Amino acid sequence: MASILPINLNDLLYLRGVESARVEFKASWDEKTTGAQIIRTICAFANDFHNLNGGYIVVGVAEQNGHAVLPPKGLEPVEIEQAQVWLRGRCNTIDPVYAPVFSPETLQGRHILAIWVPGSQMRPHQAPESSERGAARRYFIRLGNETVDAAKQAELLTQLMQLTARVPFDDRRALHASLLDLRETKVREFLHDIGSDLVEEEDNRLLYRHLRIAEPVNGHDLPRNVGLLFFAQDPEVWFPGARIEIVEFADDAGEGVLKEKVLARRPIHEQLRDAFSYLEGSVVRAIRRPSDRFRAEHSYNYPLAAVREALANAVYHRSYEANPEPTKVYLFPDRVEITSYPGPVPGLQAEHFSGAARPPAVPLRNRRIGEWLKELKLAEGRGTGVPKMRRAMQQNGSPPPMFDFDEARSYFRVTLPINPEFLSESANGSSL
Repeated sequence: MASILPINLNDLLYLRGVESARVEFKASWDEKTTGAQIIRTICAFANDFHNLNGGYIVVGVAEQNGHAVLPPKGLEPVEIEQAQVWLRGRCNTIDPVYAPVFSPETLQGRHILAIWVPGSQMRPHQAPESSERGAARRYFIRLGNETVDAAKQAELLTQLMQLTARVPFDDRRALHASLLDLRETKVREFLHDIGSDLVEEEDNRLLYRHLRIAEPVNGHDLPRNVGLLFFAQDPEVWFPGARIEIVEFADDAGEGVLKEKVLARRPIHEQLRDAFSYLEGSVVRAIRRPSDRFRAEHSYNYPLAAVREALANAVYHRSYEANPEPTKVYLFPDRVEITSYPGPVPGLQAEHFSGAARPPAVPLRNRRIGEWLKELKLAEGRGTGVPKMRRAMQQNGSPPPMFDFDEARSYFRVTLPINPEFLSESANGSSL
C-alpha cells in the first residue's frame, strides 16, 4: 500500500523540511501509556497553537536527543492494526471529535505507524488527561517538543481560546473556485519534488483530499486557498498581488529604472524559484589573492543566502487576503530592499528583529505555505530566518541586515547593505 503522507518518510524521520517540534517518536505501543500520550499529542497538534499545521507521530521508532534512532525497533503487523483501532476509537473522546490520518509504513524491513495530524479547523480541542474512564479533559497544546496542558498557564489558555474557529487564510476554503482551477500536473510535480508517495494516487479527488487542498462542501469539493496559491495557473485571479516584482535602480534615491522583472501568472513557489535564479545573476563575486596568502579570498556584494532567506520569508509571512500589493525587491547601488505586506503579526516588536530580545512564539499568519516551502527546501525552519541572514552578512564582511515596519504594521522591509568593498570600488569607477 502506498503511503498517504504529504511528506517523504525519510525527510520526516531525519527532520528535513519539518521542525523537530512537529514530530514525536514512540518506540513501542501499549494502550495504557503510549496510547494515552498519543491522544494528548493528537489534541495538541490539532490545536495548532503556533499555526505550524500540526505535526506527525511516528510509532515504532525510538527517539534520542530529539532525533530518530535507526534502524527502527518496529511493530508487529498485529500491533499496528490494534493501535489504529484503539486510537480511532479514543479520538472520539476528543472534543470536538478529531480524526488524524493513519499511514502504516515499512522502513528498513520493519513496520511502523505514522500518524499525520494537520491543524484543525474546529479548534480548540480537549482530550482526556489519561486513559482511565471518566478522566477529565484538558486543552493540550504543543510548546517546543512538549505536549502541555494550556490551563497551567492562564495566558496560554487565553491565547488558545482566541484561536477559536479562526482558520488561517491559506487553509480556508476558496468559495468562488472549483477543483478544475487546480492543475493536476502541478500537484503531481510538487509531490514528485518532495518525494511523497502520495503521487501514486490515481484518483484526483482522493489525491486532493489526502493532500488537504480540497474539502467536501454540500455534496461537492472545493479547493482551499493554499491549493490555488501552489497549483493554479495564475493565483492572482483569486489573490491580487500574489506576485514578485524586482526593480533595479540607477541611483540610491530610486531614480531611473535600469531593469524590471515581474514574476507572475505562476504558482508562488515557482515565482520564488525564478526570483532566486534571477537574483543570483545580480550577486557578484570578486576573487582576490592577497600577497601574504596562498589562497584567494572570495567576497560578494550580497551573500546569496541572505537574499534568498529574506525573499523566502517575505513570500511565506505576507498576507494573501485582500491585499493587492506584490512582494517587492528593489536593487539599489548600495543596498537591496525586500518588502512584503502587511507588517509582522502582533506580538513581534522591533527588538525581536534587531537581536536585542528573543522573539516570542506567536502564531504565524500562514500555516500551509511555510510548511510546503520548507518541504521544497525553499525556506528554513521557524525562527531561523533572521539569525541566518545575520550570520551570512557577517561572514561576507557586510553590515548587518536592517528590519523596519511602521506603527500601523502596513509593511515589513528587510534592507541588506552592500559589502563596503564593492561600494568603494563602484565609487572609484572600478568594474565589478
